[in-house]
Amino acid sequence: MRKRKAKKRPLLPDPKFNDQLVTRFVNNLMWDGKKSTAFKIFYDALDIVEQKNSSEKSSLEVWKDGLSNVMPHVEVRSRRVGGATFQIPMQIRPDRKISLAMKWLISYARKRNEKSMAQKLASEILAAEKEEGAAVKKKVDTHKMAEANKAFSHFRF
Repeated sequence: MRKRKAKKRPLLPDPKFNDQLVTRFVNNLMWDGKKSTAFKIFYDALDIVEQKNSSEKSSLEVWKDGLSNVMPHVEVRSRRVGGATFQIPMQIRPDRKISLAMKWLISYARKRNEKSMAQKLASEILAAEKEEGAAVKKKVDTHKMAEANKAFSHFRF
């Protein structure tokens, strides 16, 4: 690379829970720069989780548990070796784990069949917390793919 690596900008914690992870999630959820709408969707989703939740955990803890259940530990990366392309399993750095988990949770929430985005997100969070749902399935599929290609792990770069 010619230029130096860009500095990480500090994220402001969200107003309700004072948590930077929430702000990061809302930034991923946001469309067209409408952050207040994204915050409203997220907080409404957590309210719905609070109502549907049967355990004594707070809705924020349920969301964090769901997010950690979606986080992958390994992924496959394509690498060309002598004309052939191999899928090589690699460890994921912690920052990317969180990013992937958030993207998967949001994208599979958007594909659900409920009325509002808040309800879709709440359902996906509850499913992820119970280790079911599409986002967790994506993580399991990623892990299976890495396991299947374990034989090529000596090609790591």
